Amino acid sequence: MQVLKPLLVALLFFGLSILTGPSAFAAKGGDPTANWKPKFDPSGAAYTYLLSCVGHPAIEGVGVSYRIRDKVWEKSNGRLYVDFRPLSQMGGEKDVIRKLQMGAIHGMMSSSVAAANLSDTLGIVNLPYVVDTFEKLDQFRNTPKLWQPFRDAALQQNIVVSDVTGYGSYGWATNSPVKNLAEAKSINFRIAQAPVNIDFYKAWGLKFTVMPWPDVPQALQTGVITGLDHTPIVCNISGKFNVAKNYTQLDYAQGLYIHLTNTRWLDKLPQDLRKILLDTIAEESAVARALTRKQQADQIAAAKSSGVSFYNLSSEEKAQLIKQAKPMYDKWGKKIGADYLQQVRTTLGQ
Repeated sequence: MQVLKPLLVALLFFGLSILTGPSAFAAKGGDPTANWKPKFDPSGAAYTYLLSCVGHPAIEGVGVSYRIRDKVWEKSNGRLYVDFRPLSQMGGEKDVIRKLQMGAIHGMMSSSVAAANLSDTLGIVNLPYVVDTFEKLDQFRNTPKLWQPFRDAALQQNIVVSDVTGYGSYGWATNSPVKNLAEAKSINFRIAQAPVNIDFYKAWGLKFTVMPWPDVPQALQTGVITGLDHTPIVCNISGKFNVAKNYTQLDYAQGLYIHLTNTRWLDKLPQDLRKILLDTIAEESAVARALTRKQQADQIAAAKSSGVSFYNLSSEEKAQLIKQAKPMYDKWGKKIGADYLQQVRTTLGQ
């Protein structure tokens, strides 16, 4: 029943989203995952990797888990089944992190903002204008001296970062246009439940409300919030642009799904299956990161054609945001590791 209740909530929530937002990504009928059912019978698998995510599989960084499922099944000759549960079927992210630590589930595609609650080091990707472009994300992932500390950040909690995918570049979806920082001062932004995000919004001097994701649609419609800190992919697919008809492209961070794996479970896998799983996660995650670039461009074009207006801050105002965030870089540098943060910023050309 603990699994069924979140699933019913997820189905209701996304059913409402489908009625009020883009329907091209919805399956026919009541089950939003129907288009992604396996074409094989997993009941004979010797091992099962239970993998959770709150996101919708229409997002490339989420749907990749179904490709991982199918490739692992094929490569393992049906010995290992990746049982992927999107749409919060296993609960909210904080609950799922606890289940992952206990080993009740084996893997999690965690949003980057939620992962920062697991390890301060993982918060490095949320800092504004550090890993802020698709190119820098690829460089970060493919540079061992940068990637290894990130990969191993939660090992003491028996969790390893197997890889990362994405959901696009962060900015502001707003009810009224925000073309400059003065206009941003009038917006009450919803931000994620993550300490690092709270700190840099305070440093920026902006009004914000920390709010769980399922509460956002009603809050936008009723005016409890008048803006949203998120990406064009998520805002368009989930129907947020139906209310918030303006988007300011800050591109201050890459929204990531961080693939977390319980190491105790992983170590119990036969060596050949462990290699198949980790190699496939790496291969398909790289494909998903490339597809996310295209998906962002496609979703921006679709949003523009539906009447959403897009804006950019000037380079001077972006520089002002970086300057205002300096105390926050210093604070989080102590938590993440000042040398590591400086190494990342220097290597990525900042």
